[in-house]
Amino acid sequence: MNHSHLMDRVDLPVDRIPTRWYNVMPDLPRLPEKYLDNATGRPVTKEYMERLFSKAMAAQESSLERWITIPEPVRDAYRMWRPTPLIRAVALERELGTPAQIWFKYEATSPSGSHKLNSALAQAYYAKRDGHTKLVTDTGAGQWGTALALACRLMGLDLLVFMVRASYHQKPYRRHLMETYGAEVRPSPGDSTEFGRKLLAENPHHPGSEATAVSEAIECVYDDPGARLAVGAFSNHCLLHHTVIGQEVREQLKEIGRSPDYLIASVGCGSNLGGFAFPFLEDKLNGADIDIVAAEPDACAPLTRGEYRLDFADAGGRGPGVYTYTLGHDFVPPPIHAGGLRYHGCAPQVGLIRHEGLLDAVAYPQTEVFEAGTLFARTQGYLPAPETNHAIRAVIDKAEECKRTGRDATIVFCYSGHGLLDLEAYGRFNAGALRDVEEEDFVTPGPEVTAS
Repeated sequence: MNHSHLMDRVDLPVDRIPTRWYNVMPDLPRLPEKYLDNATGRPVTKEYMERLFSKAMAAQESSLERWITIPEPVRDAYRMWRPTPLIRAVALERELGTPAQIWFKYEATSPSGSHKLNSALAQAYYAKRDGHTKLVTDTGAGQWGTALALACRLMGLDLLVFMVRASYHQKPYRRHLMETYGAEVRPSPGDSTEFGRKLLAENPHHPGSEATAVSEAIECVYDDPGARLAVGAFSNHCLLHHTVIGQEVREQLKEIGRSPDYLIASVGCGSNLGGFAFPFLEDKLNGADIDIVAAEPDACAPLTRGEYRLDFADAGGRGPGVYTYTLGHDFVPPPIHAGGLRYHGCAPQVGLIRHEGLLDAVAYPQTEVFEAGTLFARTQGYLPAPETNHAIRAVIDKAEECKRTGRDATIVFCYSGHGLLDLEAYGRFNAGALRDVEEEDFVTPGPEVTAS
């Protein structure tokens, strides 16, 4: 392998796909607080977790094993696109006139277009292995739903997706892709669940949120003994599966003889941030000078505006109570195009490292992140997802800071997904019609949607 510092792309051979997931739990400064059962007010039981998730996921959720072997069928499926390249953003560096090096881990090579397939394949594999016939999930922008739809098809499972109503209308193409892969997709809130009907009775134009979609998904899981919940971001096991990203980045940086000064990722709950940055956390705890930066939307910014406390993962409070940074489970974020970041709270592990002072967070308004994404597309040629644009905005800020101080820093960010199905949003931005927060009327449901 070429060790030249002039390399602008590092590819690992397919036999270097990680063989294990890295579990950050034993390396955290302290263990997260236990999940609580809303009905009893006591810590959740094994039975509670196994009724909600597949057995394997319930076990991984609280596992204290540092390394968990990736099952061969999952690792084989990873070969569809892993390892992913680490690419240097040379044209962006030039445009900004920064002495820093900017590298991005390009997760958009996956068939579903984002990092989400790393965990989707694992969750579908274990559900099938544990004898379940169906998974139920929520999705915001549709990146997770799309990944899980493909994973369920490959592993032989049925899938029901509750898609946040605002995104269901804003992003019909993601829905079409999920349906093409064989999933059933319903808008949330919708009239197929008791919880959805209640919300629509209160507000027929409810835009929905990840929290409403989770509540509807949980209701369906409890109604069907063969079904289990799959989650795209919040849970420990989901962040665990994504650590293949950070493990590859470590190897790739070794190849070019650089170590990261900044690790930057967008955050809704934290699936790509956790997967990308957790494998470096031990270095940081051992004194390495690494800044981990979470970039979130101004319209929904739990890490910068929320508080660290007990809250529920879903709007109805049916799921477990967890400690993390939250804006409150009844908070309904205004519609923005980064649907995947419209979540009221962070993954408990992400909340914990923020609370322990190991994570910095910044929040940006929508127009600023689209400006950053457009600049990236015009310099590098890649069109980022609106979620990814948040990370790029933070990268530009750090690169400009390095220009002022003359610092030859290594800035690495997670390019979590492409924006080819988000052109509606780019069209609005290009036309000058994109606002920092979209008006409610932009997502008012048409008559055809009330039937599920």
